Amino acid sequence: MKKRIKKENTNLRFNILIIVVYIIGIILVSRLFDLQIVNGASYRETSNTRLSRESVLEAARGDIVDRSGNILASTDSFFNLELYKTKSDDTTLNNCILNLINLFEQYQISYPDNFPINSEGTEFTIEGEELTKWLSKYKLSENATPDEAMQSFIEKYSITSNSIQEARKIISIRYEITTKGYSSTKSLELAENVPREVVAQISERNSDFPGVTITTESTRKYNYGSLASHILGYIGKISESEYNEAQEIYSNDDDVGKTGIEALFEDYLRGEKGKEEIEMSVDGTVTGETVTEEAKQGSTVVLTIDSKLQEIAETALANNIEKIRNGGFSQTADATGGCVIAIDVHSGEILAMASNPSYDPNVWIGGISVADYNVIKENNALFNKAISGAYAPGSIFKMITALAGLESGVVSTTEKINDTGVYTRYKDYQPVCWYYSTYHRGHGYLNVSGAIQHSCNYFFYEIGNRMGIDVLDKYARYFGLGSKTGIELPSETAGTLASPEAAEALGETWSAGQTLAAAIGQSYNNFSPLQVAKYIAMIANGGNKIQPTIIKRILNADGTESSRTEIEEYTKQKLGLEDENTENLTFSPEHIAAVLGGMRSVTEEGGTASSVFRNFDIEVGGKTGSAEVGNNVNAWFAGFAPYNDPEIAVVVMVENGQHGFYTAEVAKEIIAQYFGMNIQSDEIQEDNSADNYIETIQ
Repeated sequence: MKKRIKKENTNLRFNILIIVVYIIGIILVSRLFDLQIVNGASYRETSNTRLSRESVLEAARGDIVDRSGNILASTDSFFNLELYKTKSDDTTLNNCILNLINLFEQYQISYPDNFPINSEGTEFTIEGEELTKWLSKYKLSENATPDEAMQSFIEKYSITSNSIQEARKIISIRYEITTKGYSSTKSLELAENVPREVVAQISERNSDFPGVTITTESTRKYNYGSLASHILGYIGKISESEYNEAQEIYSNDDDVGKTGIEALFEDYLRGEKGKEEIEMSVDGTVTGETVTEEAKQGSTVVLTIDSKLQEIAETALANNIEKIRNGGFSQTADATGGCVIAIDVHSGEILAMASNPSYDPNVWIGGISVADYNVIKENNALFNKAISGAYAPGSIFKMITALAGLESGVVSTTEKINDTGVYTRYKDYQPVCWYYSTYHRGHGYLNVSGAIQHSCNYFFYEIGNRMGIDVLDKYARYFGLGSKTGIELPSETAGTLASPEAAEALGETWSAGQTLAAAIGQSYNNFSPLQVAKYIAMIANGGNKIQPTIIKRILNADGTESSRTEIEEYTKQKLGLEDENTENLTFSPEHIAAVLGGMRSVTEEGGTASSVFRNFDIEVGGKTGSAEVGNNVNAWFAGFAPYNDPEIAVVVMVENGQHGFYTAEVAKEIIAQYFGMNIQSDEIQEDNSADNYIETIQ
């Protein structure tokens, strides 16, 4: 009995399943009948008269602005006209082309015209073998006249106009189609950067321009020309290797950042492309546009620099180099370039950074010419001397030796050391003070402040000998010398800190004499000007660590702001930086005051930079330096202001600038601009009462 009931239930379920299948089948058959028989003709007509293609929406590149919001690098948008193939006949296409060219001529827009017969149809624009090959390619007699060739193409393109001029206009675009080709998915570009009035007319008269599509393109613009070019960098066409690494992000004709901020912050600046679905009828008339994915504009990168201060820095540096070349300081020297950095002594923010010679990043837009590139290459103008160059510091290093000596206890602020002119501690190495080389005697007794004022080599030989190279290096490393600062720019050099390790790396042996040379900024010491600026700023702020930075903030298109931690981690990852690992040091206010006091005396009467800062309304602390390297004498000035409450530090370096005080006027102009002062244009004359000297790097 149970088996019979179970069998009946199974049969019931099977019958129900069969009924459901039949019902679904009937519904499907009915739907197919409706689609194919009842409304088939209508649907086929709709399908055959509608085309669809996907278009990429380019993202606007983010702006780069200064600390006050002045736009240094922006994106200009412009309109291009492209032609896609449609199913329209020759007459429709020819009328479309004629309408376009009439519009182009009305607004003086250039368009492709490579047809080798002049606009009147009377002469060939090519000759000789080139003409023979062309005639053969299009199956024309080698003796064909321009008129015969024209008639051949008029027939080929089914042109019905009775005007030769009109026919010639139509042929210009039809010939371009023939030579370059186009399709329903691959366009032919007809015009670039067309006015909005033309865009409006084409949009309003869409039916007169079948297959014509308006595209929006953006281009980079550096609004102040060469200003801050080494900071901003430039963009250029993506290389094959760059494209292969990021095909999911870029097209093979995209522009990407190549140097500077443009390169390092490419991921923030580039934005994200969008997508648009464009529907058109068979005759090419656009019937609908749907944005399927919005393009996202790139982030705005806000720099710490002040554009006006940057302008003053670049102009003052260029003028100073030219003045040195022209003998404006009692002697002529072939100054080959230089750099200047202004930095906030508390925050580490870079207020201005200039490298000379410079270049205009706009020349890369659309592709740089061979002539422009050769000039830039010849001048080595792409090289950012401020962060990529490593130079012997000479005397501007001496404040490190002074502080190291004071803090390690090998000298006090009151102790005076007698400079006899020749340092005779070692029999095999007896260096002399620069003063002895000039006057055949030493400076006599000097304390640490006086030694800085007079830049007494003998004093610093003795201090270096007392404490040894390990102590000196510990303090130099604390101030960031011989290490990358981690600034948010590519191609920063680490430089070299004089040490036994540096000697060993070169296969040489460290000696006591090397310690003496290192104490006055010689030996293997080679630092970037940015490292020197960091070190001067740290002395001015009392010995507190700072992190040089050129990024104020990053503002994203969605209204958010990237955190400082995010920016720092991104920079480290991009540049391959490691966390700083130096011992934290503190400094006695008395020792800092002694060093700063020595720097103040450099700009006061009798100091090497006194003529530059005489009658200046701001009290400045500074140090000049001249380091002979090979045939060049690089000139340095490192200073800060105001003396009693430092805010800004400025470091200037001019290659083959001869004397350090020559470069001090650059710092003066920057300080004056920073504090809102008016610069007097009086010529600065050489102060014969001050001691000028050149140090030889050994």
